[in-house]
Amino acid sequence: MYFNHIIEAIGHTPLVKLNKVTDGIKGTVLAKVEYFNPGNSVKDRMAVRMIEDAEKAGLLKPGGTIIEGTSGNTGMGLALAAIAKGYKCIFVMSDKQSKEKQDILRAVGAEVVVCPVDVAPEDPRSYYSVAARLTRETPNSFHPNQYDNMSNTAAHYEGTGPELWKQTEGTITHFAAGVGTGGTICGTAKYLKEQNPAIVTVGLDTYGSVFKKYKETGIFDQNEIYPYKTEGIGEDILPKNVDFDQIDLFIKVTDKDAALMTRRLAKEEGLFVGWSCGSAVHGALEYAREHLQEGDTMVIVLPDHGTRYLGKIYNDEWMREQGWL
Repeated sequence: MYFNHIIEAIGHTPLVKLNKVTDGIKGTVLAKVEYFNPGNSVKDRMAVRMIEDAEKAGLLKPGGTIIEGTSGNTGMGLALAAIAKGYKCIFVMSDKQSKEKQDILRAVGAEVVVCPVDVAPEDPRSYYSVAARLTRETPNSFHPNQYDNMSNTAAHYEGTGPELWKQTEGTITHFAAGVGTGGTICGTAKYLKEQNPAIVTVGLDTYGSVFKKYKETGIFDQNEIYPYKTEGIGEDILPKNVDFDQIDLFIKVTDKDAALMTRRLAKEEGLFVGWSCGSAVHGALEYAREHLQEGDTMVIVLPDHGTRYLGKIYNDEWMREQGWL
């Protein structure tokens, strides 16, 4: 058996039990290790789905250009789909994203435009605004807009959710994932809750993001928004893919706690994962210590691979500069 193209290798990633970092926690804690996808992240799933749905709808035509604002991983998934299907790519990133992410995207043939991070979403310099402007200016282009494109959620409702239900043989009781665009957690949770409404969904947020307060109060509080370093989770907007009805509660995790847990996962579990993976595990285990019982099964999504962060959290000098080592 073989795949006709690399994008056919997306999905069916392994579940791996966490053993050391879960010391003292009742129940079983499993990691859904998404770096086994060909683009090394969970975003491969929805990137290909967005492209295939756009083709069906006639929004993306032969020889077209895909233009997207990305923190890196969605760009990689889109680039792999573009290579398979013959499209060009332009990706717009904020300057807080790691150099590795920029270099990887260029390596797979994409043009990369870097924008300042510390500007409001509606500012013409923001990566949201620049991606929209480039789409207007580029003939035969398509802007997937992963934040509001519901193909994002659909990819996980039809893929990740059924995988987890099958892999755990229906024993999953808790599901935890970081929240950025919202597609991974909400699509997966929707499927799982349809199988068993008692499943608890834990969303991991970061300080500087609006999600937790919005869930708890219904208020979009501008005072919650401030710069943070963790890549790939949290937002200063409310994406359409974030369905708050699917997320039972949010836990916020600091940049430092996320970085230190990410390094622990590499050293203690052999899981060389990305920064937001540390956020997800740190926050999920905080919840698990109080709430998980014998016989419970929690699954945590680990979205990406450590190679994206070699110059940051896996660099001792950089970590010392932050005051984290």
